[in-house]
Amino acid sequence: MEALEIVTPDGRVRRCDRQRDPDLFHAAGVGLGALGIVTEVTLACVPAFRIEAREEPAGLSAVLAQLDEHVDGHDHFEMFWFPHTDRVLAKHNRRLAPDDTSGKALPRWRYLLDDQLLSNGVFDLTCRLSARVPATTRPINAVASRALSARTYTDSSYRVFASPRTVRFTESEYAVPRAALPEVLRDLDRFIERSREHVAFPVEIRFAAADDAWLSTGYERANAYVAVHHHRSVDPRRYFAAFEQVVAAHDGRPHWGKMHTLGVDRLLELYPRLPDFLRLRDELDPDRLLGNDYLTQVLGR
Repeated sequence: MEALEIVTPDGRVRRCDRQRDPDLFHAAGVGLGALGIVTEVTLACVPAFRIEAREEPAGLSAVLAQLDEHVDGHDHFEMFWFPHTDRVLAKHNRRLAPDDTSGKALPRWRYLLDDQLLSNGVFDLTCRLSARVPATTRPINAVASRALSARTYTDSSYRVFASPRTVRFTESEYAVPRAALPEVLRDLDRFIERSREHVAFPVEIRFAAADDAWLSTGYERANAYVAVHHHRSVDPRRYFAAFEQVVAAHDGRPHWGKMHTLGVDRLLELYPRLPDFLRLRDELDPDRLLGNDYLTQVLGR
């Protein structure tokens, strides 16, 4: 993001970037709708590119033991851990040079089988079965984590990055320092096994670099992002509360658009520029024209 145009609550139109009105720029980049209505965004873009995608099952312990190699050795890396197992689906993406035409796209039949039938249709059925008969969760995850077959293909970036998701679920995601990831997953695993929580949904783990937006989860910190889910038919509160306790020990920052219970007092400890954000909010919206219940929770009154 290079520049913003924003209509503030008093009706003014303000343009900002890193040189012009930089405080507003760094605050409104993750503004939560509290500072105004963004009407224009200037983005820095790169030419369209293709990706070689390599997806394969692996052991969680083995991946964590070589985490830096997986993350730093690829343009993009993420993994999905199957609770009740030590298995993950690891996804490595490598950007191809503009003149590199090697590789083949995923065959249509493979896409329909893996991404539509298995990852959505069959997965929804197994989640429903797990919710009705919790004892089936562990064997289902054990089978699913080993039934995944490796695949390598190349395609346009937007086709690789975007995946169809038709199974409805609830989700909570927190950003933690990358070095804390192994301990976070160990503690989450201990809770699941100790509490006998039945978790059919894989835990998603991704990585991103630090940035400079005041309320970004990545503000001045490179992170691992850990997302936990439950199928819509399962009450998520106990699982999500335990997850929040686990990440709290590592200064976990919640995804602003997903489920979390943190309030302004705790968030002031996690975001060093939140006091500056609040002062700017008082200046731009003293009457809380843009206020709502969620903003009261995370920003106070």
